[in-house]
Amino acid sequence: MNVICVIPARYGSTRFPGKPLTLIGQKPMIRWVYERAVTAAKIDRVLVATDDERIASAVRSFGGEAVLTPSELPSGTDRVAAAVKDENADVVINLQGDEPFVKADLLDALVQVFEDHPEVQIATPIKRIESDHDLFDPNLVRVVKDKNGWALFFTRATIPYLRDIEDRAKWLNNFPFFKHVGIYAYRKDFLMKMTHWSQSSLEKAEKLEQLRVLENGGKIFTIETDYESVSVDTPEDLKKVNKIIEKEE
Repeated sequence: MNVICVIPARYGSTRFPGKPLTLIGQKPMIRWVYERAVTAAKIDRVLVATDDERIASAVRSFGGEAVLTPSELPSGTDRVAAAVKDENADVVINLQGDEPFVKADLLDALVQVFEDHPEVQIATPIKRIESDHDLFDPNLVRVVKDKNGWALFFTRATIPYLRDIEDRAKWLNNFPFFKHVGIYAYRKDFLMKMTHWSQSSLEKAEKLEQLRVLENGGKIFTIETDYESVSVDTPEDLKKVNKIIEKEE
């Protein structure tokens, strides 16, 4: 299979303008993500899809490949689709540009899903929740799946609700809860089809794009990982990530 990894990177983030170019250690964040992605054995090509020449120039300056996409695109998924619409690809990975510590073996595991399961159209990682904070944090997305690994629902709420256990501090001891790791892999033809669907009511309610797939009858396959996502959404997150880098150096 021909696999392209696309890193969508907007300059005009509402919460953190210019985020892809902010420095982590001595390198812009977009370079951290790019350099992790290119080490994945099953990825043939890595592209940064951006709406800003400043980001594109920064990527090209360290030898990366960037493509300019329209600024008015409504989502990162649409930006990924725009970047690959004319490219020869069987599988497309959507890797967020704020995941500086993403693991190459996780990206390879996503590609492996498509090699092993021809029926899968979308795959995404999930991680077992291990703390009460993560279990109840509305900024994290929870997911429930069936016994074969297919996602049943994604939500910012804590699901399932353990009806017979009133002490919520004990929930983790009684059920395996999972959080979503926001990386996706798609078969290209399905990616192009789903971006033509209108926003669904569930998607609008939860502000979660993947619910558009489920509400239109699609299926999303999940793989469990031990990768702990460390995304940078705010300047405060950046400070935390830089502290991690300082400890490693």
